[in-house]
Amino acid sequence: MSFGDAARRLAGQAGLLLGWRPDEFWRATPDELETALGTFAEAMNDGAAPLDRAQLARLKEMHPDGGADE
Repeated sequence: MSFGDAARRLAGQAGLLLGWRPDEFWRATPDELETALGTFAEAMNDGAAPLDRAQLARLKEMHPDGGADE
């Protein structure tokens, strides 16, 4: 991945997830960006592990929605 591609991807993530405007992204140091995105990820995760297949299957059994793929 080129620098330009990586910068566009990171700028998009900073805008979407953090609400940063382009000038805020370009003024930030790599450490500041890493800290901000890491803090956002921690807040979104809150320590909960992702569902595994068995847990998802149990939830689908408990709460059927009658979707077309059921």
